[in-house]
Amino acid sequence: MKNFWANYKLTILLLIGITIGGIAGVVFGTDASVVKPFGDLFLNMMFVIIVPLVFFSIASAIANMNGMKRLGKIMLSIVVVFLFTATISAVLGIVGVSVMNPLEGTDVQAIKEAMVSTDTVEVIEEISFLDKLVQTVTVSDFSMLLSKSNMLQLIIFSILFGLATAVSKEKGAPIAAFLTSGTEVMMKMVSFIMYYAPIGLGCYFASVVGDLGASILEGYARTFILYLILTIIYFIGFFTLYAFMAGGKLGVNIFWKNVLPPSVTAVATCSSAASIPVNLASTKKMGVPLDIAETVIPLGANTHKDGSVLGGVFKIVFLFTLFGKDMTSFTSILTIFAVSFLVGAVMGAIPGGGMIGEMLILSVFGFPVEALPLIAVISTIIDAPATLLNSTGNTVCAMMVTRLVEGKNWLKKSLKAA
Repeated sequence: MKNFWANYKLTILLLIGITIGGIAGVVFGTDASVVKPFGDLFLNMMFVIIVPLVFFSIASAIANMNGMKRLGKIMLSIVVVFLFTATISAVLGIVGVSVMNPLEGTDVQAIKEAMVSTDTVEVIEEISFLDKLVQTVTVSDFSMLLSKSNMLQLIIFSILFGLATAVSKEKGAPIAAFLTSGTEVMMKMVSFIMYYAPIGLGCYFASVVGDLGASILEGYARTFILYLILTIIYFIGFFTLYAFMAGGKLGVNIFWKNVLPPSVTAVATCSSAASIPVNLASTKKMGVPLDIAETVIPLGANTHKDGSVLGGVFKIVFLFTLFGKDMTSFTSILTIFAVSFLVGAVMGAIPGGGMIGEMLILSVFGFPVEALPLIAVISTIIDAPATLLNSTGNTVCAMMVTRLVEGKNWLKKSLKAA
């Protein structure tokens, strides 16, 4: 029980805060807006820290990667497998929300009006695609990187800074150490702020629900149900497909025979990192060579985020519906896919990446920052099933990587050797 509380403490407290806020909003109606300043206090603290957090965490991750040893063939196979499964996850999410939009039947106009004041609405000018691309990835002055509205531009700058530090080797070592220390300090500050998160989000949610009634709660309930359905489909259907691709019928049998411990651990701990030992033990039983398992599993704990990619689709579609953006055009679908992939598969590898990813969504699509708490709630309610896909998927991915590295008959050879 003690371990359960340690693993789920923040999630439980956030859910309690959000639940109490939702109940207060329904009971007190518009009078609940009196607590909105307490929610704004939390948002402002998060907004202030987001820029230094993005810079230090991303630049540090890139600057310190030069000490990581990997076999070229294994790494190439890992990239191929992770990209493939993340793509399938994103496509499944897009298909799922196309069949059942979580906000269908919800008064989205009322939500938008309650959340965004008229003085924050900007007129969007029609510009060419190339101009839009330039504005999306760059800014004209360094000071503009310090704005939370230019998140993707800041991420690109941080990556380049980290790369420059890494290739500078010994001369860049002091900067790399500084970035590492800065990351630790920023994450500690985030942990301080998160102590207030259950109160801050609860108060903000009370205000939102008070203005909207229970309609927004229905939207979250449908979001969770749909996510759970897609999780089951992906877990049973696509994990089975991946196991078959890795080792045929024998691969399917060996995967499902050993997948229960990693699955239970992922749900029980809600942590991919905490699941690493169990995943390593299970992949060994699945016949995965030790050198491949010890590369795929730890790396996958940080970068293999199929559940997060799926969640990214939900967050984007949630906001697209809320603000009346077109989701049917090829360009929109492609953009949703690309950003959800970036949010889940790439930002998941960065400390604090969940929040960075959510800010990236707002920045790329031009949504107001007031929308952050609405998609942050989605992160909280899908946490357990998302971790199940993120973490347990590493085991079947290890099997697929072994298939690419060692050939078609790897599993029979492994079992025969054992």
